[in-house]
Amino acid sequence: MTVDAVILYDNKLVLIKRMNPPYENQFALPGGFVEVGETVEAATIREAKEETGLDISIIKLLGVYSDPARDPRGHTVTICYLAKGFGKLKAGSDAKDIRLFGFNEIPKLAFDHNEIIKNAKSDIYGILSQM
Repeated sequence: MTVDAVILYDNKLVLIKRMNPPYENQFALPGGFVEVGETVEAATIREAKEETGLDISIIKLLGVYSDPARDPRGHTVTICYLAKGFGKLKAGSDAKDIRLFGFNEIPKLAFDHNEIIKNAKSDIYGILSQM
């Protein structure tokens, strides 16, 4: 099981450039595997901090993505959250780089992350209108 986070920071979306396969050197949402004994919420907060340097506040569950073909390593289910980021951006862990993207500038992303963002668009714009 994995987690992913759609993190809003400075009215933009935080994306990391993957350091490792699959999708090495491709941008993706911050996220990773849930550790044994860890809640998915704690895993989301931990992975966000490790990969982006940001503390996050989870706003809401965006969805569960379970297509068996979504990860070339095998059937991996992800739970995705919408969150606000706080602090200073800094690529870490298995992130080669980190960048902020406007919502009209999002490149082709790893896994099914473009689909996740597309599905979350109304939630994202709702939060941005309140920031």
